[in-house]
Amino acid sequence: MADSLRTIDELEVEGRRVLVRADFNVPLSRSEAGGSIEVADDTRIRAALETIAELRRRGARLVLVSHLGRPKGIDQALSMRPVADRLAELTGAPVTLAAAVTGPEVSELAERLASGEMMMLENIRYEPGETRNDPELAAALADLADVYVNDAFGTAHRAHASTEGITHRLPSAAGRLMEREVRTLQAIVEHPDRPLVAILGGAKVSDKIGVVERFLELADVLCIGGAMCFPFLAAQGHDVGASLCPEDDIKSARRALAAAAGSSCRFELAIDLSLGPAGQEGPPARDLDGIEVPKGWSGLDIGPRTSAVYAAEIAAAGTVFWNGPMGRFELEQFAAGTRAVAEAVASTPARTVVGGGETVEAMRTFGLADRVTHLSTGGGATLEFLEGRELPGVHALMNTAVSAR
Repeated sequence: MADSLRTIDELEVEGRRVLVRADFNVPLSRSEAGGSIEVADDTRIRAALETIAELRRRGARLVLVSHLGRPKGIDQALSMRPVADRLAELTGAPVTLAAAVTGPEVSELAERLASGEMMMLENIRYEPGETRNDPELAAALADLADVYVNDAFGTAHRAHASTEGITHRLPSAAGRLMEREVRTLQAIVEHPDRPLVAILGGAKVSDKIGVVERFLELADVLCIGGAMCFPFLAAQGHDVGASLCPEDDIKSARRALAAAAGSSCRFELAIDLSLGPAGQEGPPARDLDGIEVPKGWSGLDIGPRTSAVYAAEIAAAGTVFWNGPMGRFELEQFAAGTRAVAEAVASTPARTVVGGGETVEAMRTFGLADRVTHLSTGGGATLEFLEGRELPGVHALMNTAVSAR
């Protein structure tokens, strides 16, 4: 699949208007003075800088488009203004913010761009046609540019006007971030260095059942942590106390356990836990040397023996994929399991891929983000890709897809 991905190497961009779909859906905060809204974390903006810099260097005239939050119509609290300002700071070049997504004034701004200059459209989700993949909105976006580049892997699992519809109207290719995401994840699926160790955590089994079953086919070892482990333990007949364990997750866990029984993949679950009183998030914490959770207690982290087992699997791996924390790591008393896995991932000589917002946040919290081979920006797109689903935003950039008119 990755070999057929069209990239910006195949586009002639000098002097041409290039519509770049980026993922600038960043967290915002008010300034300390309590006035202006600012970008709280510019990680996603920085991730797009390689593509932006290359296109500017090649003389492109850039029209940038992204969504921000989930506005219901026009919402000034979700304006792209802080993003445009932060991008200008990072690039050292002006970024003109259009007052809207489309319209005569926007078209005029795009026409006036000189080589290397940048403008940013307002929040694409101000337009209701974006999430409906409205052909009229796709056509209006296409009128602003000569070619299209998608560098927003995090939205690639959605068939929206700015991610899929526009590709039928302009010559289209993947930006460097999109290219790197696809090639990295494809390597996990097609030719990982063995053993392939997958660590999955987070809250809901039902949200990840597809990727659990996929890794039972692909991986040599699959380790389950976080609240995800409790439906599996319950399905095996263990007491889980007040731990997060919805009935539909237990059904999904039974399905996965049946698949694991017929798989060559070694399936690892928690063997000890760290507990907190039901309904309380603060101390005290209680270590449980086992997995039978007493009534009135909740499992909020994997225990030290489980952490050691998972860390040893990571140390022996050739490729590691990690998505989902091992516990409530934002609370110090329940951060040990996630920290142990993060440190193991950072220390192994294996190729390491970390995906998912909370997991990437954990690596940054522990100061280990720069010791990972690849931090995936995808979230849901990453999991759907690994699960084997076709991502509309990626498929549209394949040489096998219908070419632009």
